[in-house]
Amino acid sequence: MKRWIALGGTLLVLLALGAWFRHELKQIHAEPLSAWTEDHKADCAVVLTGGPGRVREGFDLLAQGQVHKLIISGVHPRATLRDIFPQWPFYGGLRMEDIVLERRSATTYGNAQQSLPLVEALRCQSLVLVTSHLHMRRAYRTFRRIVPSEILILTRAVSSGSVPPRFSDLSFEALKSQFYSLWAY
Repeated sequence: MKRWIALGGTLLVLLALGAWFRHELKQIHAEPLSAWTEDHKADCAVVLTGGPGRVREGFDLLAQGQVHKLIISGVHPRATLRDIFPQWPFYGGLRMEDIVLERRSATTYGNAQQSLPLVEALRCQSLVLVTSHLHMRRAYRTFRRIVPSEILILTRAVSSGSVPPRFSDLSFEALKSQFYSLWAY
């Protein structure tokens, strides 16, 4: 009898986890590619490295005057601006002092923790968070947990590869989001 109760409890837990996973999949899949449809204006942009198109999107925001300062978070400690964005010379008129490379973080949670002092030092009252559309839900929720509520956070999601995303990529992000739900936000 105890085995059946344990088996039934395990089955209920697995069903609940499965429903939660499915909910995460739907929420992540529903994230719009806002870089294609919306224009944002803010004091600063925080770009989370780790995927194609993100850094370029941040530079575009800065070059178009939609943001005044650009924080690129999660940069390899030895990387230079030219290493991470070789197109830099073609963005004439941008000033080096408007770009900050955050080199200490290695996770989304670390991006938020390490970017906050920079956001505060630059006196940003609003920021545009730039990452992939798959990563945006988890990144926004993490930043919203760490960044004070009086600082407005706008989202700018860029394509992270295939559109629509592959099920394997979507599933992996859903698992990470579940972990972050328990740990980070």
